Amino acid sequence: MSEVHVSFGTPRKLPKASRLVGRVVVLDIAFAGQAGADFEHVTLPFIQELGDRLVAWIDHHDHQRHADFRSDPRFVLARKVEHGACPEMVTPEVVARFGPVDTIVCHTDFDGLASAAKWLRAGAEPYPGADDDARAIDTRLGQPSPRARGIDRAIRARPGDTKLMSAVVRYLATGLKDAEAESVIAIAAAELEPIERETERAARGYRLLAWRRGGTAAYVDVTSGYGKLDKTDLLLRGQERADIAIVVDQQNIALAAPFDSGVDFLNLLGLAGGMPTRVSLPRKQLHDVLDRLGVDFI
Repeated sequence: MSEVHVSFGTPRKLPKASRLVGRVVVLDIAFAGQAGADFEHVTLPFIQELGDRLVAWIDHHDHQRHADFRSDPRFVLARKVEHGACPEMVTPEVVARFGPVDTIVCHTDFDGLASAAKWLRAGAEPYPGADDDARAIDTRLGQPSPRARGIDRAIRARPGDTKLMSAVVRYLATGLKDAEAESVIAIAAAELEPIERETERAARGYRLLAWRRGGTAAYVDVTSGYGKLDKTDLLLRGQERADIAIVVDQQNIALAAPFDSGVDFLNLLGLAGGMPTRVSLPRKQLHDVLDRLGVDFI
């Protein structure tokens, strides 16, 4: 494992290609979508700068620009309805096909870190059912195992903590045999409890608004009066109440609908690229966004 470097990224914030060692595989990182850090300014330059050093890019997030890479065998791209999570795409056959790598760049959530661990294990699951756990966590359909739920809680408690991410990859890549990494994960997971309580309090502020598509929208403004929140969980709580969820904070508007709902925010808002059921836009566009969606103004 020490022979392979693991770097972490998100669709809008990728590591500098020049700092990545040797042959590189990218796992579970969507092509950048709308609102500022887009495909042309983030994803495409990264691909171009890596050049021949990019061995493979494996991902399961919908994006209009997937079509541009259909003829490039390095890109193994799917839609989320085809693969609910990325680890199930990292098979022994796929790892063997692309061969050894020097660097893995993976997303910072459970299925991204699990994908990295699975690559390090030559496509073998870290434990029986790990792929199913990743799918349950990423789609929010079904129940992940207690083990996976604990890891996911740790990640959500410390988003952006690269030491924790490294511990998660190490723990999974060793087949759950790294006691030190397990301890780090357990401590971080316990830190989610106050965040969950604050998120639950924020969710009580959701208001149901008429959505002129024939459904309802759950809307909450968390600009002030709240501590640290789990925005993904808050959006999911909104989706339990309505067809779409809208969360507004100091800087952004986050919109979400179930991945299999058929809702296409990209089309509704005239955006290019990205996941159709999860978008984030600058707060200054709030009234325009609500108008385009057909949601009553606040």
